[in-house]
Amino acid sequence: MQHRIIVLGAGYSGAIAAGRLAKRLRREDVAITLVNAEADFVERVRMHQLAVGQELKPRPLREMFAGTGVEVKLAKVTSIDVDGKTVAVDSAEGTAELPYDTLVYALGSGGNDNGVPGVAEHAHQIASRPGARRLRERLAQLAEGETVLVVGGGLTGLEFATEVAETRPDLDIALAARAGLGDWLSPKGRAHLRNVVDRLGITVHENAAVTAVEADQVTTADGRTLPAAVTVWTTGFAVHPLAAATSLELADTGRIVVDATMRSVSHPDVYAIGDAGHALGAGDKPLRMSCASGTPMAWQAADSIAARLTGGKLPNAPLRYFNQCISLGRNEGLIQFVTADDRAVDHALTGRFAARYKELVCKGAAWGVANPTMGIPVRRRRVVADRVTSDGAAPVTA
Repeated sequence: MQHRIIVLGAGYSGAIAAGRLAKRLRREDVAITLVNAEADFVERVRMHQLAVGQELKPRPLREMFAGTGVEVKLAKVTSIDVDGKTVAVDSAEGTAELPYDTLVYALGSGGNDNGVPGVAEHAHQIASRPGARRLRERLAQLAEGETVLVVGGGLTGLEFATEVAETRPDLDIALAARAGLGDWLSPKGRAHLRNVVDRLGITVHENAAVTAVEADQVTTADGRTLPAAVTVWTTGFAVHPLAAATSLELADTGRIVVDATMRSVSHPDVYAIGDAGHALGAGDKPLRMSCASGTPMAWQAADSIAARLTGGKLPNAPLRYFNQCISLGRNEGLIQFVTADDRAVDHALTGRFAARYKELVCKGAAWGVANPTMGIPVRRRRVVADRVTSDGAAPVTA
């Protein structure tokens, strides 16, 4: 009987994990099913480009995984029974219950309103493709001189603010940051960011924590009122809520607590990767929600599952960071090099070279997803155990 592996979510982490598992395990021994609500892969790191009117290359999942042995099931996950080891889904064919032996939870995250009044009613978000498309339609309606206010001074906020300022110089673009502009960057990185923002004519409101959003303005904690024909909310991400309805052990953020192999600490048949997983990196710091975290988490999970099923050696590669890649429009970028635990160091790349660097990173990530079984050696091994023991031990073959 085949070992049933279900991967939930075909974002960067889920798609990479499914493809890597197909490359590691014999097709006769495993049935790998990739469940996703949308028919194609979404380059989430490019949602700011989609929002300003740029078109992205379509990447149909069934074409990507054709011939790999991975079955793509287009369906929405409605519930998970981690004790009964089943997943309930809703698709064009109706509702169904999918049993599994191993589950890879990669449902990711969405926008987070942080409980601020008015965000859901009046603000736009670019955490998803539908949100980016709605924002694109709204931006197209704006007349010259109207204000677009971006709330959030992190990577997403910076990328969108600079992208829209470059694309729509006729608009008044403003950015409200909770702290100082780029305060986590190195001095060189901060200076370059300030230079680009000033050159693009972006108004920056520093130390401006937004406490309420209305149709045409926002209010800050210190009592300021900032005008906005359109408010774009980019203050962070919230995990998919399905995990909270299970008996999985969760962190206070709602992410699934996992060990070094990305396996749930409460349910050994479940692995959580990408934004859904609460994994510790260098210095025992939780990994941030990002493609830079999700990709190595997917590698670690897939290799760990394959090792446990085939009696191989568990991977022990450390999860660490090398840089933060920030696009500042199509012609400017910032590559901030960091320590293993994500703290900025003095070295940074800037300008057109940094923009090209970031573009190569994005294209490389998309290529890795679109070619799920290429780029790593073929070493499909026979499954020697249908399950792992409760303490995580696995038989090891010579």
